[in-house]
Amino acid sequence: MLHAISFELKGMCSPSGHLRYLEKFSIGPLAHQWILCSEWAEFNGNPDSLFFNDGKRRIDFVLVYEDESKSASEKKGSQRRREFFEGSLMNMGVELEATQSVMDEKLVYVKVHMPFEVLCTYAEVLHIKLPIQPNDLAPQSSAYNCFTHHFYPSEDVIAKEADFFTAPFQKDQLKCFWVKDREQFFTPAMRSRMAYYILSRAPYDVKGNVKKFGFNKLLDGGVYKAAYPLHDCRFNVKSKEPDCPNERFLLYNEWAHPKSFYKMQPLDLIRKYFGEKIGIYFAWLGFYTVMLTLAAAVGLGCFIYGYTTRETSTWSKEVCDPRIGGEIVMCPQCDEICPYWRLNTTCESSKRLCIFDNYGTLVFAIFMSVWVTLFLEFWKRYQAELEHDWDTVEFLQQEEQPRPEYEAKCIYERVNPVTQETEKVPYTACGKCMRVSCGIGTVLFWVLLIIASVVGVIVYRLAMFITFSSKLRSELYNRKELEPFKEYVTPQMATSITASIISFIIIMILNSVYEKVAIWITDFELPRTKTEYENSLTLKMFLFQFVNYYSSCFYIAFFKGKVVGYPGQPVYWLGSLRNEECDPGGCLTELTTQLSIIMTGKAIWNNIQEVLLPWVKNLMFRHCTQVGSEKVIPRWEQDYRLQPIGKLGLFYEYLEMVIQFGFVTLFVASFPLAPLLALFNNLCEIRVDAWKITTQFRRVVPEKAQDIGAWQPILQGVAILAVATNAAIIAFTSDMIPRLVYYWAFSVSPYSDGSDHTMTGYINSSLSVFNIADFKETIRPSEEITPYWFNNITTCRYRDFRHPPSHPNQYDFSIYHWHVIAAKLAFMIVVEHIVYFTKFMLSYMIPDVPEALKEQIKRERYLTQVILHETNIKHFKELMKPIADNLVRPLF
Repeated sequence: MLHAISFELKGMCSPSGHLRYLEKFSIGPLAHQWILCSEWAEFNGNPDSLFFNDGKRRIDFVLVYEDESKSASEKKGSQRRREFFEGSLMNMGVELEATQSVMDEKLVYVKVHMPFEVLCTYAEVLHIKLPIQPNDLAPQSSAYNCFTHHFYPSEDVIAKEADFFTAPFQKDQLKCFWVKDREQFFTPAMRSRMAYYILSRAPYDVKGNVKKFGFNKLLDGGVYKAAYPLHDCRFNVKSKEPDCPNERFLLYNEWAHPKSFYKMQPLDLIRKYFGEKIGIYFAWLGFYTVMLTLAAAVGLGCFIYGYTTRETSTWSKEVCDPRIGGEIVMCPQCDEICPYWRLNTTCESSKRLCIFDNYGTLVFAIFMSVWVTLFLEFWKRYQAELEHDWDTVEFLQQEEQPRPEYEAKCIYERVNPVTQETEKVPYTACGKCMRVSCGIGTVLFWVLLIIASVVGVIVYRLAMFITFSSKLRSELYNRKELEPFKEYVTPQMATSITASIISFIIIMILNSVYEKVAIWITDFELPRTKTEYENSLTLKMFLFQFVNYYSSCFYIAFFKGKVVGYPGQPVYWLGSLRNEECDPGGCLTELTTQLSIIMTGKAIWNNIQEVLLPWVKNLMFRHCTQVGSEKVIPRWEQDYRLQPIGKLGLFYEYLEMVIQFGFVTLFVASFPLAPLLALFNNLCEIRVDAWKITTQFRRVVPEKAQDIGAWQPILQGVAILAVATNAAIIAFTSDMIPRLVYYWAFSVSPYSDGSDHTMTGYINSSLSVFNIADFKETIRPSEEITPYWFNNITTCRYRDFRHPPSHPNQYDFSIYHWHVIAAKLAFMIVVEHIVYFTKFMLSYMIPDVPEALKEQIKRERYLTQVILHETNIKHFKELMKPIADNLVRPLF
């Protein structure tokens, strides 16, 4: 039976010697092991050094902790775990060097170096592809690169990366690889990635016969304050070290600096410095931004067309005409406190509606459905080229390793269905089902909570509309200084704007809370790999964000004003709140207002979070830790003063852009300027993200990535849904279909006396008649608010297609209503099928991987195999030559 683990310290930590201490531990009575810990070294005064004090061993990672002996609180448990952890690292072949802080004597920086032998070992474990021979094949140039290469930084500043044939590294075949310099064979990004892999799997404690590991737990528990790879230099000053590539300096000047806003991104250098995961994000964001230029240009043209034709619209002129709109008395829009009003008071609203509700919008909505298909298909092709150029084609099959959090909890055994070997897993089949069910239930609960908040905003709109109707009009008419605004500020507009602002605030609050919930659920589910973890979290977060951001827009577009009854018999919510009607200009104007507020507010809020907060935090940290100008600060301390990147890394960057993509595609029929706003935002977003990651954050741990992950199917789903939503907006939210029905059917015989198709008379035909004598006493407007001009008027008008009071079926839907409904449904079905068929044909005709690239990949794989085979034969001959010589020599 094993005894409890015991520790025996052979000395205390001291900077006077090379070895800090020796530690002895035992698991059971017979097992003993000695653990060496890091060396101590004083800072050598070189602020640009990226090496240990000997100037030879490169710093691959830095660990920071607070020395408990100089702290007010003693943390023996943390000290013991840290000492055990560092001893484990050294037993794994890692070399450590500790240096006391220049700025704060309580802080200790442990520098991590990976010797060449250790790098070779873990390069094989991670299946890292390394060069075996220069690639002499002619590179394939895409149409996208042909268009954009004029805007790339000069090759004299950022040299083009050399192209090699590569193969997964094998330690026993080192001679097969292109090793010109052992120190330069593994790039700094590769070294940092392997260092982090070791840190994540080095044990920090032993309980019984179970080793506990997972470096993030040491960070969360305060054992270490930070862990990060080093930037190679300051972002605005070149390093004085002779061999320093100054890649951070180049990235800042040629990419992150505002003066470079017109330049294309140096993606190869971004990938080399930050890793493929960061590189693929900026590649996608840049491609999306370039594609937005076409959509923005067409959307701007549509907006200009609507703006220039707003004065010539027949139905808008009828609304503004005092002899037509001025003679039409509209029914009150709420009970008792809302007055009668003349239609021409909505003249400006009708003109604004003409800007967005015109035939150009229909063309633009169809264009955007095609555009989004082209965007996704061409992105797949461009992504395939990046996979080839960055050697990530077979990444998921070869390199994906289990997460340390997953490995640490593997206590159950099962038979692997592929290898038929016994392996450890953290849960049984029943346990996994329970975890997934718990996650689904929690997500559904939060989605219902969002829907409840939307209902709350709707109730607010209903209640505040009554308030604005009773007070706003009197304020505008009684105060002369507000008189210029009475044509623009209506109760509906005031309600819509305030409700949009409240909705935006609720969205932000729920986002911050749900983030923690989604992370907890995903941690509880315990996905096996980092990719599975991110995909699971992405789906949860996007489902929540989709409902959170878009629910108010869906309400305005498809529910508001659709079931309101008629003036004599309105529909009520909760028995007392009269259902909300659209603005006199239509719900399309309100949807445009909602979109513009959310898109603008979201962009401003995100920029505050992304730019201002990290800058202020860094400024405050530098002020609190300010030292005399005579002190030289080493590279690792300069980086420690920067902000750590969040655990979710690029998740929020992708989420921000995908939510924006939804606004650009789902509701673009109501807001043609959405692509233009998105384009301006993205031009800033690229440089802001580049500035932030280059100057304000510590260097991220480089990670491999083959594509944009779960965001790709999400984008495809949004693109499919966008066809239906835009068709529904044109059919059910705008007045385009009723106008077309009137023009082609009801403006001529037998429904009209005219013989020519015309829009004249449309306003009169689109308004039904109501006898004010049929008002119930609880609904009838009070005499105090009755306008002075309301004399001897027996009827009022309202937006609907119903029979007049004198008709046998008074107030029932007329034939015009059913014609319009049939036309709306037919329009949706026809447009959807045409657009979906077009999308399908485009997807079929545009292959995901260019044929030339497929051939080049096959050619490179073949040549790689030939090179490896010939190199192995050559190496075998070299090994056999001494033996052959010994066998031949006796014959002579």
